[in-house]
Amino acid sequence: MTAATDRRADVLAGLSIAGLLLTSSVAYADIAGLPAQAGVVGLLIGMACYGLVGRSRFAIVSPTSSAALVLAAGTAALAAQGGLSATALAATMTVLTGALFLLSAALRLGGLSQLVARPVLRGFSFGLAVVIAIGQLPHLSGLPAVHAHTTPQMLWQLAHSRAPVQAWSLACGVAALVVLIASARLRKVPGGLLVIVLGIALAPWLGAHGVALVGTIDPRPTWAIPAIPAKEQWLPSVELGAALVLVLYAESYASIRGFALRHGDPVEPDRDLLALGVANVCAGLLHGMPVGAGYSATAANEAAGANSRLAAWVALGCSVLMAGALLRFVERIPEPVLAAIVIYAVSASWRLSAFAPYLKWQRDRLLVLAAIIAVLALGVLEGLLVAIALSVVLLLQQLARPRLVVLGRLNGGHDFVPIGRVGAAEAPGVLTLRPEEPLFFANAEAIFALARAQVQRREGLRSVVLSLEESPDLDGTALEALADFAAWLQGRGLLLRAARLKDDTREVLLRAALPQLPTETLDDWSVDDAVKAASA
Repeated sequence: MTAATDRRADVLAGLSIAGLLLTSSVAYADIAGLPAQAGVVGLLIGMACYGLVGRSRFAIVSPTSSAALVLAAGTAALAAQGGLSATALAATMTVLTGALFLLSAALRLGGLSQLVARPVLRGFSFGLAVVIAIGQLPHLSGLPAVHAHTTPQMLWQLAHSRAPVQAWSLACGVAALVVLIASARLRKVPGGLLVIVLGIALAPWLGAHGVALVGTIDPRPTWAIPAIPAKEQWLPSVELGAALVLVLYAESYASIRGFALRHGDPVEPDRDLLALGVANVCAGLLHGMPVGAGYSATAANEAAGANSRLAAWVALGCSVLMAGALLRFVERIPEPVLAAIVIYAVSASWRLSAFAPYLKWQRDRLLVLAAIIAVLALGVLEGLLVAIALSVVLLLQQLARPRLVVLGRLNGGHDFVPIGRVGAAEAPGVLTLRPEEPLFFANAEAIFALARAQVQRREGLRSVVLSLEESPDLDGTALEALADFAAWLQGRGLLLRAARLKDDTREVLLRAALPQLPTETLDDWSVDDAVKAASA
């Protein structure tokens, strides 16, 4: 593909996604309980800042549905305590979120995103999509907006609403959903743009029948110093900022990394933290929404044929023109149409096929289910924190489980495998052990207790070889437990050798200078070398 063809594809991709980005940003501002201009400002600032600082050629940094819902839940709770309004708190939270991103970039914490397990993200996305869809039902049907944050509370408010369903609003929203679904099957028809154009064209007639429209949007940014929360609001504010960072980066990193791997591009997590930090600080100062590289917008950009950052710049330019010259048309979009676009956008997360591998593999099924239930029952913010906490607990449980195998020489050769395999036999007078998990404070004592039990079962031992290939380093507890084990072996007249040490592990053992482990017992690069030295 020539450079001219690439540029043409980028321009077409930018033109095709610009309308969707602007309208979805307005819809996400509504989810967050903010004026429509907060979404517009967040979109323009987010795309400009990431275009200048970021590296991904597909990422579209704009307001996201997940951050909008978390922001709505947090600011509503803080505003209820009195003092600042929800709008002022949202701007403050956006700046605080950006500051936390910048701090994370300075500390090079990009790798910590790996702690959020994919099953947690998929379960969270499913639950989040359900919560967002339920929150859009009032806009779809003309009912008053719900002001609850858990699914049971939202359904209770909808079921006990005294206001009647507005037939024209419901018909408009359902018709928009039908058009979106049909357009997706035809593939060549831009469904989002089609329903927006139809909604604008029918706006005078729909408005006359009581269908609510987007209304006035003032895209002019307002420079403002972030408001200072009250003393009792500081801790909840920091917690909300941390939650926004977690949600935005988890979604952004999943989007950026997924498309980078698909196209063979490099990934720079710390650079993305910096870009997201700059984007959110600038957006907050101008009273915009929190922004991130949402999966739906990034996927739409890649699917439209983007090849470089040029596509995002074209989309930004079109969005600026639309926010300036065509804004009066955007203000006439019926709210049921926006609700239908949001519901259809998040419906991609409802595909049960995404959970099929976990059922087939019989792995992480409970983790996925727990993430879904936590989001639905506790709300988006609390649900995400509970799901991540559960993920970390399961990780620690797995690492803390003491697993120790006895190795034997396979068919008299160089390889050592677990003793249960056919052809594996223990070396005479030498017991070879391998912990199956990294040694650290939670499992070291238990693993060396298993090692003592193996030693006591055997007679005629002269040496013990400990293969530490699974341990990249040793903390203080693991080091003390190893020293106790070495001293215990010495008391029984047995020698200890270590095999397959990582550089950091060997370095800490050299600094510890255990008398039972002199330097020559730490130099065996293979289990075979250690066993031969122990036998000699």
